[in-house]
Amino acid sequence: MPGSGKTTVGRQLARRLGLAFVDSDHAIESRLGCSVRAFFEREGEARFRDVESEVLDALTSGPDRVLSTGGGSVLRPANRQFLHTRSRVVYLKSSPDELFRRLRHDTHRPLLQVADPLLRLRDLHAERDPLYREVAHFVLETGRPSVLNLVHSIVAELTRRGDIAPPAAAPPSAAPAS
Repeated sequence: MPGSGKTTVGRQLARRLGLAFVDSDHAIESRLGCSVRAFFEREGEARFRDVESEVLDALTSGPDRVLSTGGGSVLRPANRQFLHTRSRVVYLKSSPDELFRRLRHDTHRPLLQVADPLLRLRDLHAERDPLYREVAHFVLETGRPSVLNLVHSIVAELTRRGDIAPPAAAPPSAAPAS
């Protein structure tokens, strides 16, 4: 969902894993030469979703990386397939009320520029939550833990599942010389 922390957590996770970080919306903007919002307003949601699918196909076919996707990327079955079969998907789950608290002053998200953004978030959540669960390999309730705690939880779960190697053990400390 918009505002769930995908970009913030994704950047920190990428650092922790030593991988590149890519935000799919930024990759789309690079390709389009304009903002998502401007393209969305000019061309409409359907055309935006076409471009989003093309970009997600390319990004999930490339080298290992941490990828933050737009909240609506799961709307198309092809995107869900790309994400679920080519990667490990973590659904950062937040309640609509928590998302509203985070986003109430945001003016850059086209889908939330409506008279009642909280109602819009509730509607988006009702529509998308089943799709996020379908594509996710695991769900992480975001609530209010720190970004560092969320990253630690993701790394622990990826390690437990065998998706990443356990962190190397620290070498034993040398005993003081006597």
